[in-house]
Amino acid sequence: MRIDDKDYTKNFEWKTWLRLGRFMKPYKWAFVAVFSLNILAALIDICLPLFQRYAINTFVVGQTTDGLSLFALAYTAAIVLQTIGTIIFCRLSMKNEMYIGRDMKHDCFVHLQTLSLSYYNVTPVGYILARVMSDTNRIAGMLAWQLTDMLWQIGYVCGVFVAMLFLNVKLALMVMIVVPVLAILTVYFQKRILMWNRRVRKQNSKITSGYNEGIMGAKTSKTLVIEEQNCEEFRQLTSEMRMAGIRAARLRGIFLPLVLLLSSMVTAIVLNRGGHMVLEGVMLIGTLSAFTTYAVGIFEPIQNIAGNISEMISAQANIERVMDLLDEKPMITDTPEVVAKYGTAFEPKKENWEPIRGEIEFRDVSFHYPDGGEDILSHFNLHIPAGTTIAIVGETGAGKSTLVNLACRFFEPTEGQILIDGKDYRERSQLWLHSSLGYVLQSPHLFSGTVMENIRYGRLDATDEEVKAAARAVSADTVVEKLENGWDSDVGEGGDRLSTGEKQLISFARAVLADPAIFVLDEATSSIDTQTEQLIQNAISYLLKDRTSFLIAHRLSTIRQADLILVVRDGKIIEQGRHEELLRKKGYYHTLYTKQFEEEAASAAVS
Repeated sequence: MRIDDKDYTKNFEWKTWLRLGRFMKPYKWAFVAVFSLNILAALIDICLPLFQRYAINTFVVGQTTDGLSLFALAYTAAIVLQTIGTIIFCRLSMKNEMYIGRDMKHDCFVHLQTLSLSYYNVTPVGYILARVMSDTNRIAGMLAWQLTDMLWQIGYVCGVFVAMLFLNVKLALMVMIVVPVLAILTVYFQKRILMWNRRVRKQNSKITSGYNEGIMGAKTSKTLVIEEQNCEEFRQLTSEMRMAGIRAARLRGIFLPLVLLLSSMVTAIVLNRGGHMVLEGVMLIGTLSAFTTYAVGIFEPIQNIAGNISEMISAQANIERVMDLLDEKPMITDTPEVVAKYGTAFEPKKENWEPIRGEIEFRDVSFHYPDGGEDILSHFNLHIPAGTTIAIVGETGAGKSTLVNLACRFFEPTEGQILIDGKDYRERSQLWLHSSLGYVLQSPHLFSGTVMENIRYGRLDATDEEVKAAARAVSADTVVEKLENGWDSDVGEGGDRLSTGEKQLISFARAVLADPAIFVLDEATSSIDTQTEQLIQNAISYLLKDRTSFLIAHRLSTIRQADLILVVRDGKIIEQGRHEELLRKKGYYHTLYTKQFEEEAASAAVS
């Protein structure tokens, strides 16, 4: 099952919400201030109808203005105090929303850096973007506004009930009878609203992923003329989200009017009964006015409480999704003992790192991918002395990258050991090994920025001259010469302003600058034209000298000087040896080499 197909079907749980405490803790005093201001606002709101009661009974019914100035001053002071409190509340809540959203995004991004490559193999980009951006924004808004608003609403409702009981017990009980009815309605609707909102969020992830694929694959779509098919698939995704959204909105649309209907009925009862009590002389008109204000005003907070509960119910799906991302465990982790000695990726203890010579040994290694049952390697043994160049060849999809992924510890053996310089690499940190790797991919990735900045990623403390020297070593300076701003030219998002071959040369220079003990060239010259390839062959031979190197090659002519060639077919190593030895065997390697030689000769003849 793909990770984005996971369903979130839990009921509402406070336990899920309590996990957000770590994001609120740094701003606890801001939240205390917000909660205090909300309680103050609720107390003032409760007192205002009592001001009204006093004014009507004293000044209107009593037909006097004695004490009016003092009353007006007290009333104005209460309004000013409430206004100032509201301004401070809004400022603090906005800060809380921004800070919590920032912290959640930061934690998600940092955690994503720790996850193994296998996670990204099965997780769509849209899934990750929806959690890091959309879900965190909603959660931050919920904590900063809805949660604090609910405190005011609950405080106000409780205070109003006390005030109404003080004014008239019988009328207060008539109003309070709506509370259990409202509770029953909330329980009935919560599961249904939660279910449909979870479906909305799930479809939102798929739509985000669809946008990403549509943008990244725009050129392919146009060349294949599949725009109509893409639009139809996207239309289906949006239709499913529309349907789920309508169902959720329909439930809310039924739930909230029912609350409004209850409030209107109770208000009518209060006016009817209270009016008779005034006529009978049992109640003063000012008291009825205050009571009616309470009765009318109490149901809006109750309605808002019900609405916020609905929002919190639906927001739980967002919390679950973000927490699932943060709970995702890397497939490859260092033991506590290794972390204690060598540190982590963010806090390395480089003073304890041993230098890497590059000797690699596969000792009785068996391996299968986590989602596959059959072993790709079974009791495999191979010793690679330091400074050896290993070429891995085979048809596309034969499994050439498996050995390299294991040697680089992107995956770990299911059984057996892989030793680096005579020691199981699981006894040392991942960063220790990865810091000594130079990896040039078949599909190079450049970061947004200049050519100089992209090469310097190989070693951040490198000088400009060292960057330029690394580029010259692999003829990447020829790319710079064609650019308008030279070394300061922007490569665009993902390097889209350069050709694939130009990106390849820059990524090669980046690896050279790192000066690693172990080099991996994953068909690194497959996207470079023959003339450019010839320019860098001598540089490659020089750079690979005295370094352990893995060459995953499509062009067999580039690996003739390798110390050892491994021939892979259907995930198995079927032949190994030097170039001349394998040709003399006239086996599968001989067939591949002869076929490719004939194709290149035919292509050259046509040219």
